Amino acid sequence: MTQKPLLARLAAQRQRLRGGLVATVGFILSPLSWWNDLLVNVPLAVAFAWVVALVDSRLFVPGVVVGYWLTNVLGFVMLHVGAEGALTGSTPAYTRRRLARDLLLSVGYTLLVVLLLSLGIVSLPAGIFG
Repeated sequence: MTQKPLLARLAAQRQRLRGGLVATVGFILSPLSWWNDLLVNVPLAVAFAWVVALVDSRLFVPGVVVGYWLTNVLGFVMLHVGAEGALTGSTPAYTRRRLARDLLLSVGYTLLVVLLLSLGIVSLPAGIFG
């Protein structure tokens, strides 16, 4: 049985650590953590909307929605890429198929939230839209 050279093992360990950090940030951004919206995603979405509103102030609310959605998509992408890197010790290729899957998951999550809002199962805090 041959062992990997020390430098190769250290590089794999470094990649695992990097993958773990990327996965952790991805989890924080993803909709899988129940507390992330108030502390992370909404402030990032509002910051994104402020930038978008510089073009036209009427774009602020759509900017919040798009910014929030983008933080969730980014979270899923980072979670998947980071977890694979942490488990395998190598940098995985991020294919179009994987991106499509992450986008579909995010769209599905968004549609679920819209459905829950429209059915009155969950509601927005007072004053969000006016």
